[in-house]
Amino acid sequence: MSDPKASRLPFHYAWVIVVTGTLCILACLGLGRFALGMLLPSMAASLGLSYSQIGFISTGNFIGYLISVLLCGRIAKRTGSRRLIVIALVAICLTMALISRAHGFGAILILYFITGMGSGAANVPVMGLITAWFDRCIRGRAAGFVVIGSGFAIILSGKLIPAVNRAIGPEGWRTNWLILAGIVALIALVAQVFLRDKPEERGLVPLGSEDREMTCVPQSAADGGSIYRNKTLYLLGSIYFLFGYTYVIYATFIVTALVKERGFSEAIAGNFWSWVGFLSLFSGPVFGTLSDRLGRRAGLMIVFSLQMLAYLLVAAKLPPIFLYLSIGCYGVVAWSIPSIMVAAVSEYVGVDKALAAFGFITFIFGLGQISGPSIAGVLAERTGSFSSSFFMAAAFAAAAILLTSFLRKPHDA
Repeated sequence: MSDPKASRLPFHYAWVIVVTGTLCILACLGLGRFALGMLLPSMAASLGLSYSQIGFISTGNFIGYLISVLLCGRIAKRTGSRRLIVIALVAICLTMALISRAHGFGAILILYFITGMGSGAANVPVMGLITAWFDRCIRGRAAGFVVIGSGFAIILSGKLIPAVNRAIGPEGWRTNWLILAGIVALIALVAQVFLRDKPEERGLVPLGSEDREMTCVPQSAADGGSIYRNKTLYLLGSIYFLFGYTYVIYATFIVTALVKERGFSEAIAGNFWSWVGFLSLFSGPVFGTLSDRLGRRAGLMIVFSLQMLAYLLVAAKLPPIFLYLSIGCYGVVAWSIPSIMVAAVSEYVGVDKALAAFGFITFIFGLGQISGPSIAGVLAERTGSFSSSFFMAAAFAAAAILLTSFLRKPHDA
């Protein structure tokens, strides 16, 4: 029976899921992870953290993320995606609040590890909801709008964090953690109210399933069997690993590199980071839609090419104008690969197995995130510069382009 509430809306409830999902990504990834880059300079100065310790804090977060993405598919089947997402956001809120009271490397490492677990436990089910609420013809676009939540968080953190630090002083990072925790708590409440696990709960069908006039990317004919026997899924996972390894090096260390090596003030570096956030608002929708039209392979190759250019431009220590170009290349494609991957896995394994498949490649992606910041941090400490780390990221992005060239269309997989 149709839900009377659904009929009152002038649009499909799937778009409510998208908006709420965008807020959830803002909280679990944008604030739970990407705000760290803005907080690190003042935290490191206040607590006397080394480059290696900064890298290991980020790595600890990703280890927690990795563990949770392995488990969240099974947990979501038992609890439902909405309940798991809300619990995860509450965990993020609590640990961020506790970090504001921490006084040493060990405490922050443990708490940020738990934050990472919450990030993974919220992110994967949120993206999985897209496969349930949208037909395959527009999943790339829908997922693209969800992932830009991280962009909004970057804009917020780039402006808010330096302002609070200026007002409060060296310990302003503690107040910033509390503010971010409060925002996550509000978003957890919104998720509880508006998220729904399936269209059937609103008496609806997935958006786009009744309109087949669009030119769709073909659905794989081989949806049967275990996802772990699907060779293409391992290729996607390898590509996703390289994305995780490279993008997080830039996200974690670009602000620190600008402040420590280029002599920028924290406020100016924050403006750079805010530009990443602003440009990234276009990344998911534009490249998600592009992959709907051109195919996932072409979309991924274009994105990795722009990312490789971004890493090279900042690594080469060119005049400041090239930093703007680097920020532009990185920002305009920042969240496009997750949106393309969400759409791709559903085409190769089918909608019913999409959550498990996305969780699996996100696990592989997480291995890249664990490796990237720790290796880059150690490399920067040994060489005395982050240039070597950014050059390494560029080389790995080139490898991703090569791997993507072997990706076949779903009906050929």
